[in-house]
Amino acid sequence: MLKNDLFLKALKGETVNRPPVWMMRQAGRYLPDFMKLKAKYDFFTRCQTPELATEITVMPIDQVGPDAAILFSDILVVLQAMQIPVEMKDGVGPWIPNPIRSSEQVSQVIAPDIHEHLGYVLDAVKMTQQALNERVPLIGFAGSPWTLLCYAVQGQGSKNFDIAKGFCFSQPEAAHALLQKITDTTIAYLKEKVKAGVHAVQVFDSWGGLLSPEDYNIFSWPYIQQIIDALKEEIPVIVFGKGCWFALHEMSRSGASALGVDWTCTARNARYLSGGQITLQGNFDPSRLLSPIPKIKAGVHKMINEFGKDRYIVNLGHGILPNIPVDHAKAFVDAVKEYTH
Repeated sequence: MLKNDLFLKALKGETVNRPPVWMMRQAGRYLPDFMKLKAKYDFFTRCQTPELATEITVMPIDQVGPDAAILFSDILVVLQAMQIPVEMKDGVGPWIPNPIRSSEQVSQVIAPDIHEHLGYVLDAVKMTQQALNERVPLIGFAGSPWTLLCYAVQGQGSKNFDIAKGFCFSQPEAAHALLQKITDTTIAYLKEKVKAGVHAVQVFDSWGGLLSPEDYNIFSWPYIQQIIDALKEEIPVIVFGKGCWFALHEMSRSGASALGVDWTCTARNARYLSGGQITLQGNFDPSRLLSPIPKIKAGVHKMINEFGKDRYIVNLGHGILPNIPVDHAKAFVDAVKEYTH
């Protein structure tokens, strides 16, 4: 039995004394102990070594105290499993040496055996569950098919992913074939994570907001909907689309358990657009964690009052920044724990 199931209660829409809190990217780059491991092991070694992934996942639970853990991994491991090589280059970030630019290349992309190519993630889930010892729930995650296509086609990070968008618009058949392969792999991957023991899954559509609402409904949302449909009976599914406030109404009818919102959408608008009946997650501006601690705490309390304490999960509006002091991250979490309605 979980000692702290507040996060799962909020996902079910149950009444709570206070909302649960966790932070996107909480297992990582703002923690000094993480930076020590980063100095010793390269990025994908950390992802692919269950002992290291476990240590990093549990670190913020011990040091900052959120109500849920999120497995340390990366969305791009799915592309690697599909035999699309991905490197992590210093100063560049993700680097795909041979980007997918043709239907011929798409046809060579494989739908992998999850145990063979991503077994290390499943091992990390099991090992992390042992280390957490029922203290808090564990979240598994994947990138949205559109977001993974962006990297696979662009070849690296980008402000506008113009090459990826151009590929979709000029070669839609190839784009949809690639999106479907990524979707099928992602569903299989998340189902195995569920079997390995995660309590919820989150789909990150980091680049959904780069599409127009019309194009979002062509190249991103239908594939996320397939993932929700495949998993919703087994486990709560959270969908976070950065910059996708325009899709909140459709998302709210999808069968997802919760929707993440970024800091550009007010609590009032998010509740209105999503119909007021679904759990929302967000949406503190990560840069706001650089404010003085009393301001962080006041801002968090104001945010909870605006969203309401029920059907709400306190989080950032995107991943925590590397330059956030640990005591400021802790103040964010403590502010939620100190909240009284």
